[in-house]
Amino acid sequence: MQDNSYRHPRVGWPGRLFAALANCTRFANLRQAMMSRLPFLTLHSDVRDVVYVSWLVDAAAAQQLLPAGVTLWQRGGKTPFTVLTYRHGHFGPALPGPLRKLLPSPLQSNWRLYLEHTPAGAPDVPCVYFLKNIMDSLPHALGTRLFSDILPTHLAAGMTLEVSATQANCTIASGAGSAPALEVQAEITAAHCLDTDWQALFGNWHDAVAFLACQDAAIAHVPRNDQLVFGEIDLPVDLDQVQALTALRAECGLLEQLPPVSKPFAFLVPKVPFKALSERLL
Repeated sequence: MQDNSYRHPRVGWPGRLFAALANCTRFANLRQAMMSRLPFLTLHSDVRDVVYVSWLVDAAAAQQLLPAGVTLWQRGGKTPFTVLTYRHGHFGPALPGPLRKLLPSPLQSNWRLYLEHTPAGAPDVPCVYFLKNIMDSLPHALGTRLFSDILPTHLAAGMTLEVSATQANCTIASGAGSAPALEVQAEITAAHCLDTDWQALFGNWHDAVAFLACQDAAIAHVPRNDQLVFGEIDLPVDLDQVQALTALRAECGLLEQLPPVSKPFAFLVPKVPFKALSERLL
């Protein structure tokens, strides 16, 4: 299992202070004890420009990154590993209603594996396991660290997302911090094709996209108490609006631990409304 402790991307005493806050187990235990007694504050975001890049990786290596009791989806010794990078649309609590438009729209990147089934104590729904979560906003990175368990968030030293009529590019720079690096350059294409390795697992482009993009829940490991946290989400991806991408360059900081056994498979979701509906320890 990997280390998800926070390290600030810039050296100096402010970074050490932010890391101490982000990794403070005493605060996290107090927050969990208090918030578990309160209704969950639903979060909304009008997400746009979601760039998905996936590799088939060695399933045995991927399973080693998961805690006990979590079963990886795999077929023939292969399993998908996905990085999706996107721009939020006024991410925050649903409670303010129209005033949510005053909230900022940070960049975010989720790195995940796919589960055969949910762990004991969770409903049996399509579910992913969060390996990493990266954002370009310090308030959002610290906020998710301090007030949530489901997103093991790291702050990027630099992060870009550029989507045009013909291209989709995204980067993550680590600096001195714990955010893993990423560089993706892709072209938008009209052809909805799968190469042989992906066809063997999913048959066709549409079914591969549906498997990779449509989930109802996520789990993550909580190191301070060696438990799992389960979060329900609403992510109604319109598969008819998804655009195919051809990855010209796809470099990812976890691929040394997850050796790829296929070419990257990429696509673009232009927009999707997102809701975080619940979070609880299993």
